[in-house]
Amino acid sequence: MRTMVFKMERPGLLKEGEHITVTEGVLPSNYYYTIDPSLAMSGNIPIRERMLAREGTVTAIESNARGYYVTAEFDEEEK
Repeated sequence: MRTMVFKMERPGLLKEGEHITVTEGVLPSNYYYTIDPSLAMSGNIPIRERMLAREGTVTAIESNARGYYVTAEFDEEEK
């Protein structure tokens, strides 16, 4: 399992336990991931840590003074 944190701008867009899909974006030396349809975005991920899975499950949603954060798990084990 791989756990990733995404930044969400508004509350209520996602719920714990919800199934999600992500889209991969490419920068010159990093990747980033967006929960479809543009609900939350990951930080920049180094190329060597590229995510293989595109579907996951929301495990937690937290808020603090900086905003709302979504934690999601992705199954990247080989089948």
